[in-house]
Amino acid sequence: MKKKNVLNLIKYHAEKNDSAFRNEAYEIAKYFDKSNNYQLSEYIMALLADANTFSPQLDTSENIFVKKMETSNSSLPLPSSIKDNILGIINAIGHNAGINKFLFEGPPGTGKTESAKQIARILERELFIVDFDSVIDSKLGQTSKNISSLFNEISSVSNPNKVLILFDEIDAIAIDRINTNDLREMGRATSSVLKGLDSLNDNIVLIATTNLYKAFDKALTRRFDAVIDFSNYTKQDLIEVGEAILNNMLQKFKFAGRNMRLFKKILNCMDTIPYPGELKNLIKTSIAFSNPNDEYDYLKKLYINASKNNGDMDLKHMKSSGFTVREIEILTGVSKSQVSREVKE
Repeated sequence: MKKKNVLNLIKYHAEKNDSAFRNEAYEIAKYFDKSNNYQLSEYIMALLADANTFSPQLDTSENIFVKKMETSNSSLPLPSSIKDNILGIINAIGHNAGINKFLFEGPPGTGKTESAKQIARILERELFIVDFDSVIDSKLGQTSKNISSLFNEISSVSNPNKVLILFDEIDAIAIDRINTNDLREMGRATSSVLKGLDSLNDNIVLIATTNLYKAFDKALTRRFDAVIDFSNYTKQDLIEVGEAILNNMLQKFKFAGRNMRLFKKILNCMDTIPYPGELKNLIKTSIAFSNPNDEYDYLKKLYINASKNNGDMDLKHMKSSGFTVREIEILTGVSKSQVSREVKE
């Protein structure tokens, strides 16, 4: 057993995160079981059972194609259009009307996987992800057989009302069956996916994600109760997402100063603001690589990364782009008096 298991147990208890606490306790019990310390393992499981705090939904130690995944407690800034759809999914599941299969489509870094984690947390469901490395096999016909076994594993869940299955990047096993560039093997695999979705228990929530929606087999698309487009970000949406990301980062990097007005101007001057995943990395690296003795050095680095001129600080261009003399001083290190003289000239 690793120290982090004990630390996680204490952390989840302090946070009153019952689901995470139970999962961590179960992992500790499994460790003792694998170490042949059956008595201690059974004792932990008995305590959990007596407290009525844990009931395993899928025993991943006996399954090949699914893995337990942690839900997410981190903030998830989303535009209103996507946020409304996420709330709609939560409401639909709550109605228990058999609306349980959802497809999230859109470019990488738009929040598809993170949204699935958040939905599992809100619904208090255990989250399991399909391990496509185990499903896909080079032997002819084996992938299709593995997909059938995968859905058998999912169907074996003891309490379907407490499980959410994530097919992250489902296009790995399901693409257009009539595409002439597609291998017949993948066509058979897609057919197996269709059969599995048709037989899925209505109480098991399934979320699939894809970056290749246009290549999807139309028959596959029809199997989902709703398709959510995660590419509906306006420039203003991305600026607001960037603001939320920066606010979170500034709590971790205490040396970095807060100048949200300048930060938003930097993003606004970009021809194309990256989607949240890439944007988060851009902001994080700008702060992490900055000089701790210069509270606004990260803004300079962010501007250099964001600007097309690759760091060529043209003062007149910056002034015409809406930056004040003080802001130009922050980004370039050139004094305000000198900036004023050069801009006037």
